[in-house]
Amino acid sequence: MTVQREAIHHEPKSNYAYALDEERIQLRLRCKKGDLDDCTVIVADKFDWPSRETVSMELVRSDAQFDYWQTTVKPEYKRLVYAFQLTAGDEVLWLTEWGFESATENDLPTAGKDRSLHYFEYPYLNAADVISPPEWVGDAVFYQIFPERFANGNPDLDPEGVEEWGGKPAQDSFYGGDLQGIIDNLDYLAELGITALYLTPIFASESNHKYNITDYEQVDQQFGDQETLSRLVDAAHNRGMRVVLDAVFNHCGRHFEPFQDVIEHGRDSEYVDWFHVNSFPIQFEPRPSYDTFGFESYMPKLNTENPEVKSYLIETAINWIEQTDIDGWRLDVADEVDHQFWREFRQAIKSVKPEAYIVGEVWHDARPWLQGDQFDAVMNYPFLYAVDGFLGEESIDGETFANKINRFLIRYADQTNEVLFNLLGSHDIARMRHRYDGSNRTVQIAMLLLLTSRGTPCLYYGDEIGMTGGDDPDCRRPMIWDDESQDRVLHRNVSELIKLRADHRSLRRGSLTFCRERSGDDIVVYRRVDEGGEDTVTVAVNRGKTPVSISVKEDETGSLCFTTSPDVASINSAESIDIAGLAGAVWE
Repeated sequence: MTVQREAIHHEPKSNYAYALDEERIQLRLRCKKGDLDDCTVIVADKFDWPSRETVSMELVRSDAQFDYWQTTVKPEYKRLVYAFQLTAGDEVLWLTEWGFESATENDLPTAGKDRSLHYFEYPYLNAADVISPPEWVGDAVFYQIFPERFANGNPDLDPEGVEEWGGKPAQDSFYGGDLQGIIDNLDYLAELGITALYLTPIFASESNHKYNITDYEQVDQQFGDQETLSRLVDAAHNRGMRVVLDAVFNHCGRHFEPFQDVIEHGRDSEYVDWFHVNSFPIQFEPRPSYDTFGFESYMPKLNTENPEVKSYLIETAINWIEQTDIDGWRLDVADEVDHQFWREFRQAIKSVKPEAYIVGEVWHDARPWLQGDQFDAVMNYPFLYAVDGFLGEESIDGETFANKINRFLIRYADQTNEVLFNLLGSHDIARMRHRYDGSNRTVQIAMLLLLTSRGTPCLYYGDEIGMTGGDDPDCRRPMIWDDESQDRVLHRNVSELIKLRADHRSLRRGSLTFCRERSGDDIVVYRRVDEGGEDTVTVAVNRGKTPVSISVKEDETGSLCFTTSPDVASINSAESIDIAGLAGAVWE
């Protein structure tokens, strides 16, 4: 057996070698799936080479192609040099920064200081480099609100042409939802178990969605004013809820005053460098003569490299924190804004409120933004894609689902994984119930996956009561408040799952390991274990239509603590649990 060298990967100062906290460093190594029999790492201080030691690594994750080995080391003097020893059958290799060396030719541990210079280095564990998301986020359950469609609390603020509450919206529909409507329904959210709110934009804009902002310093008059926002934040805080607002800094609205000045004065405008104008005079059709979000002429892209723009946007974000005590920002189209802007944004926000949560809208691999110098987390759309592939489209089986989630979890540091913004619905995609062909039971097991997976879950308003709707704008229907029109079984399930999450630290902070021998085809089984190993739960989902019997391990009591519906799961014996078709269960 020969080690497949081309599959081996390690990279210092990355998601393969990072500070877990101010004392420990996490090391990871990737190899071809099933290739290595063993992996160890020699660690030492580069100025105290004789005190080196050998540390075992654990095979922690696998995907379709690779295995991932991991260990945690605690360097005494915060400096670390290290080399990996890889064993496959009779072959033993060293992996250093210089590449591969045969263990039969070179005994690196006794080769002396000169040889140690070939080793990988983590030069010094600086506290400032530790990825440190806000502590509260790992325990939170978010609820996303599209303010125009949640509740109408003050009809006096309704815009002209407001429609009767309910029904199917058009792109330009207005229903009169406002901040007072959110305040009036905070008790509903508290009873559900929600501990954090994410509001899509609330600042002055001509649209119902407010992503084309005309004044970043004013709450839209349809929603209320700064005093209303302050009352909302205070009322939420009194119920133990945080409030995160939406920052639209990639682009503004066409009627933003600086852009209107550019339209009027062209090259002579004092704001011409606030935008990316490609030619004059300004042209809107067939395609705008300036950079925009997509090709939407009413959303001109801001030049965030311009010092005046940078100062204006960052000072605005700080002012809203200082004036209303909000708890963070969700960053719209975050991957199209330059990295240096986000670095300065983070430093400014954290200097005012260290526990503010900064979460970016990035729909893909977000490693460049998650090194600890920009965002705390991103919206975890890859998680949504995996769940949809398994439950909705059924284009992947249980093993492939596990492979995908494992690959996603290895992308980032563990402390980032703990606060990733997990979601199965948003204002940008069709509703869960629509995507799952109206199947109540499929939505139930999707909620089970959302609320028991690694990361911070977020519910899209109304998903907990079974609201439906296709692509935008249909996914933005007004909230259903009539109990008789709500799916109360689903609501009860979601409430029970949120309480289960609150009761089990393992579901909020614990590791996630797929049980490969019990997963596959229509079945997904995984365990959540807290750091001390005292709190462990097992989660199982059966997307198939026929019942299955799932084995119970010796260290599992088999005590059921949640099922998606009554009588869909039962303890068959001391060795197995029966789960009905289209059902899920959790046991301790």
